Amino acid sequence: VGIMIGDGGLSKYQVIVTLHHIDDADYARYVLRLMLKLFRITPRVYHSERNSVNDLVISRAALVQFLNGIGLPIGDKIKQHITVPSWIRRSRSFTRACLRGLFDTDGCVFTHRYYSSGHFYSYKKIAFTSASESLRKAIFELLVREGLHPRVSNKDVRLERVDDVEYYFAVIGSRNPKHLRRFK
Repeated sequence: VGIMIGDGGLSKYQVIVTLHHIDDADYARYVLRLMLKLFRITPRVYHSERNSVNDLVISRAALVQFLNGIGLPIGDKIKQHITVPSWIRRSRSFTRACLRGLFDTDGCVFTHRYYSSGHFYSYKKIAFTSASESLRKAIFELLVREGLHPRVSNKDVRLERVDDVEYYFAVIGSRNPKHLRRFK
């Protein structure tokens, strides 16, 4: 569900996850295996050189209806004020899995560097980016419930404290090799 909320989408007959064809190539293989495991259907992969993406696509109206029934909207997620479904919010393990999927698709790890009193400092931060205000609010609330200290900055929800970032990777984690490499 986190992956779908982040880089996924539903049309009337298709489930689509769109990932960058180079930066997320390893993660795309993970998502493909996950979709096969969960739905017992091998997704088709469509490459768009012009957009630099791969679309992982399952064409099944029944699967679309199922995913819609558990809280994923058909069509434009932003216009429909996408958020984390309440059944996920009620479970700590579902919440963590959803946050992991959201971060793996719409998150990033970056290094904050600065100079102060004659010394250079650098540490990792995490940002979740979304155009959906309702989704940013939900992510913020879920991170607070995890005991973390998020901050909202424009279209980002950020974890900036060193201990928060370390907790996130130790407890919630990531399946996206790109994020794991940047964190290490």
